[in-house]
Amino acid sequence: MAGGAAAALTFLDQESRVRAGGVGSLQVPAPVTMDSFFFGCELSGHTRSFTFKVEEEDDAEHVLALTMLCLTEGAKDECNVVEVVARNHDHQEIAVPVANLKLSCQPMLSLDDFQLQPPVTFRLKSGSGPVRITGRHQIVTISNDLSEEESEEDGSEEEEAELCPVLPAKKLGRRL
Repeated sequence: MAGGAAAALTFLDQESRVRAGGVGSLQVPAPVTMDSFFFGCELSGHTRSFTFKVEEEDDAEHVLALTMLCLTEGAKDECNVVEVVARNHDHQEIAVPVANLKLSCQPMLSLDDFQLQPPVTFRLKSGSGPVRITGRHQIVTISNDLSEEESEEDGSEEEEAELCPVLPAKKLGRRL
């Protein structure tokens, strides 16, 4: 980005929108929508950190899947250490170095969809960058609206089933 400013690039990949419903005789309790957006930020001597966070009121599940870290134009041949600050399974904040990039020996690193739960902060611990971080922001939403309608329909079917009387079986004469 111009001036070394960190920026998040997001746009909807139309092919990434998935809706799940009933398949054959299998029923999913509620429809699930998954959206996937491209993510990118740049760390440099001017912008040493970038925080990715989502709105707390949001009921959706958010995942940041990192794909690659790479040095970009203007990088010096020095060690650029990138650190990720996130929360562990006990919800404690931890800082972990995820990359040590150097122009002459390792200018890029593939992270193969390294998944993190927001909020996540990226820090350039050493070096002057610029380091580009790319990935996908995945949002999974479970809609409760349709499940309420389905439960009402199921309830009415149960009521109808309760109203139908059970008739005794007809006896057939013996045949020899």
